[in-house]
Amino acid sequence: MRRLFCLLTVIVPALFAGDPLATSAQQKLDLISALKVKPGASVELSPQEINGWVREKRPKSIPQGLRNERIDLGAGTADGTGLIDLLKLGEAKGREINRFIGMLIEGERPLKISIRVESSNGRCTVFLTRVELSGIPVEGSILDFLIKNFFAPRYPDAKINQPFDLDFNIDRIDVQPSGVRITMKK
Repeated sequence: MRRLFCLLTVIVPALFAGDPLATSAQQKLDLISALKVKPGASVELSPQEINGWVREKRPKSIPQGLRNERIDLGAGTADGTGLIDLLKLGEAKGREINRFIGMLIEGERPLKISIRVESSNGRCTVFLTRVELSGIPVEGSILDFLIKNFFAPRYPDAKINQPFDLDFNIDRIDVQPSGVRITMKK
């Protein structure tokens, strides 16, 4: 009986624990937000930590309409991919979608969003460089519609293609294939 109890005390918490990579990423982000990273120091997030964090946090912020999300990092760039159902995404936010538009966007489709990140001196700009839905580039008024109706309502303070100040004493954010480095001001 004692062995069973010991085994359960090890196994049960492991079953209910989150993704260790997500936990590692969150701990690093918590250190930054609590201003506990030394001036001039850097915090590194691996691609695995970033993807673990996204897998764990996305269901809380986007409970339906997006799945199989993944972030791929490049030199100063990042690509986000996943399967999206724009109709479900809009409904989850409580937005009523025009019936005709609903027929056009209903159903799950592959989505790819590409960004470029420039950052220095406590400022950052995230440039939206490409959006593909079902392998087709989304541009112009259609892209504006998607940003206005699906992105902006969910993230009203987000800045796209315009600089913003970095919080928590962050000097810059560097994106590389090996991970994201967050460097604190000196």
